Amino acid sequence: MISETALLESRTLRDGVLERTDVLDRVKALSLLPDGMHVTTAMVAAYFGVTAEAVRQLKVRHHEELAGNGMLTLRGPDLEGFKRDVLSRHPGGYPQPRSSLTLYSRRAVLNVAMLLRDSEVARRVRTYLLDMEYRARTQPVDNPGPPAPMSLDDRIDQRITHVLGTTVVPMFNALIETSGEHRRELIALRVGVQRIEQRLRQHHARLQRLEAPREGRPLAGVMASMDAMNGREFEEHIAALLRRDGCTEVVVQGGGRDRGIDITALTPHGRRLVVQCKRFAPHTSITSPELQKFVGAAKVLHDSEVALYVATCPFTRDALNIAAETGITAVHRGLLEEWSAGAPLPVLE
Repeated sequence: MISETALLESRTLRDGVLERTDVLDRVKALSLLPDGMHVTTAMVAAYFGVTAEAVRQLKVRHHEELAGNGMLTLRGPDLEGFKRDVLSRHPGGYPQPRSSLTLYSRRAVLNVAMLLRDSEVARRVRTYLLDMEYRARTQPVDNPGPPAPMSLDDRIDQRITHVLGTTVVPMFNALIETSGEHRRELIALRVGVQRIEQRLRQHHARLQRLEAPREGRPLAGVMASMDAMNGREFEEHIAALLRRDGCTEVVVQGGGRDRGIDITALTPHGRRLVVQCKRFAPHTSITSPELQKFVGAAKVLHDSEVALYVATCPFTRDALNIAAETGITAVHRGLLEEWSAGAPLPVLE
């Protein structure tokens, strides 16, 4: 079995698994720009839980490899066109780059996962890839027995595999066997395949939404759904989660006189609960001044026993330290996704 160290050190081994971009969403939801194809440096850093500077340093050290897998830097007219056509449609706006903007495809993000050492999310991605490789090598083939009924996911995966296996893969093999003069055509074709794959996945998501039952619908893509909510809808969503987990007297305050609190309730054990809800873009962060303001409202103005600060983005390290010191439960993007998918919050149990 390939070891994680070998994967970190060998570009050849990395190239062998770069087609498995579906692993990214299996480990953690990857938010994309409105074009449905790219993420920025800040979004890559947020996904892996590292600083943007760490991603930039990785880009410098492995520029050729990342560029060959879909990383590109826009400047001049290309940048202006991208700002007009894509960034202008980003929910909540997006900081406008002045001179250049580096974009990563899903394949390039998976490449980063196999190069980034100091990230727990990257380690989980590598572990998932290695587990898949091990199962593929050890899966018995004799006497398989009757096949199990295929799910919607299996049917979509089978359709994608058939289309790519009978059309694109033979062309790739023919190009690879020829001289190096076809490298540019190979890269262009690979970009085209990535776009087709993205379109198929979008259709797959639509089919899931259409075929799922209206009541008790599974929460696939829940973070994308929350990113599309307005502030009031997000508050009502959190209130529904509280009711689901046994909280009573749940009231969404709303309006400009909420005194820094969006929701009040009683926990299943009768303790006073207050909640602050922030629906921010995933590449932003909750900072320590915002946490300090909430501490005053929760502890002083409302005399709460349990306080939740729920956000669709990460918290800075200073903000997390303040939350720990003052007894505030920081529900960051990853924890919010798990809560929405059915996992209870320990503080409510």
